[in-house]
Amino acid sequence: MIDLPRRLAAELAGTAALVVAVVGSGIMAERLAGGNVAIALLANAIATGGALVALILTFGPVSGAHFNPLVSIALAAHREFAWRDVVAYACAQLAGAIAGVLAAHAMFALAVLQWSAKARPGMALMGSEFIATFGLLAVILVGVRLRAPSVPYAVAAYITGAYWFTASTAFANPVVTIARALTDTFAGISPGDVAGFLLAQAVAAALAIPFLDWLVPAGERKG
Repeated sequence: MIDLPRRLAAELAGTAALVVAVVGSGIMAERLAGGNVAIALLANAIATGGALVALILTFGPVSGAHFNPLVSIALAAHREFAWRDVVAYACAQLAGAIAGVLAAHAMFALAVLQWSAKARPGMALMGSEFIATFGLLAVILVGVRLRAPSVPYAVAAYITGAYWFTASTAFANPVVTIARALTDTFAGISPGDVAGFLLAQAVAAALAIPFLDWLVPAGERKG
C-alpha cells in the first residue's frame, strides 16, 4: 500500500492537471473558434477526455485517480476505499482544482485571480448535473467491479459524450465546480450558480451509491 502523503500528492497533482485541461482547453478553444461555440465545445470536450485517460492511467496506480470527492465517497461506501481517507482526499482534490485554475490563467497570461460571470442557472441545468453525476458514478462503480482495466477509457468516453448530451456540459464534480467559479472564461460558472450544481451532484450520489451497490454486489466482482 502506498503511503497517504504520496497518494494525496497524486490526487492534488492529478486534479490540478485535469482542471488545467478543462480550463486551458476552453480558453484556447474560445480564442481559436472564431465565435463558433459548437467548435469550441467540441475542442474542450476532446481535450478533457484525452487528458482524463492519460491522468487516470498515470495516477491510478498511486492514488486510484479519484480526482472527485464523490468518487472517493462512493468507493468508500462500496467498500473499495477506506473511509478514514475520504476527507484528506477531498481536501487534496479541492486544493488541486483551485491550483489548476490559477495555473491555466497564468499559462494564458490572464489575471490569475478572477470570478466567473458565466451564468448557469435553473432547474434544467441542475437536472443535467444530476444525470451527469449519476452516469459518471455508474461508469466508475460498475466498472471497478466488472471491467476494472477499462475504467480509464470508459470514464473519458463518458465525460466527452456528456459535454454534449447534458445541458450543463457535465461538471459532475464538486471541487471542479467550485474551482470553475474562479475563472471568467469558457469553462466558468457564476458563483451564484455553484450551490445548485453542488446540490444536484450530492443528490445524484446519494441515489446512485446504494442503487449501484444493489445492481452489482461486491460478490459479483469479475476484475
